[in-house]
Amino acid sequence: MAEAATKSNKLSVAAYLEAERDGQVRHEYLDGQVYAMTGASRRHALIVNALAFALTPAARERGCALFTNDMKVRIDLRGRTFFYYPDLVLACDPEDREAYYVTRPCLVVEVLSPATERIDRREKLLTYIQLPSLQEYLLVSQDPPLVEIYRRRADWLPEEVTEGALALDCLGTELAVEAIYQDVRR
Repeated sequence: MAEAATKSNKLSVAAYLEAERDGQVRHEYLDGQVYAMTGASRRHALIVNALAFALTPAARERGCALFTNDMKVRIDLRGRTFFYYPDLVLACDPEDREAYYVTRPCLVVEVLSPATERIDRREKLLTYIQLPSLQEYLLVSQDPPLVEIYRRRADWLPEEVTEGALALDCLGTELAVEAIYQDVRR
């Protein structure tokens, strides 16, 4: 990717998207700078799969597109462009149909890991909530069972859920905490 950098040492959005399409390693893009993504643990992957499995029926019923790991979210903010790869993203806007990224997600989920937790809690939270379409941002702990949900309707104040179910406004459904962690308890 370094070959595509501009004179100001920033990579253009077009060069980034081209490199990501053909690259073996995923990178997040922060206003011209790229950062390689770390690999996920088995536990992380099982939680992401469980989330996708649990949410797919409601997503299909509402005509939404649900993506895990490989779909980017594009955020244009005050003349700067960011691309993140959330663990799970839900887009329900029928006009949001770019091939390699979404721009109007209503739900973004990050499964926390030691390498990404600080970024997920601060940088990504503060950037994602600038999206007018976003209704909910979930941070899912790998251990112990804990889901933090940030909601637009609650002024982005976190709510912690450790058991039972949490309501997802974006899908008009509930998500059982047990369903998220079912496969990692085996």
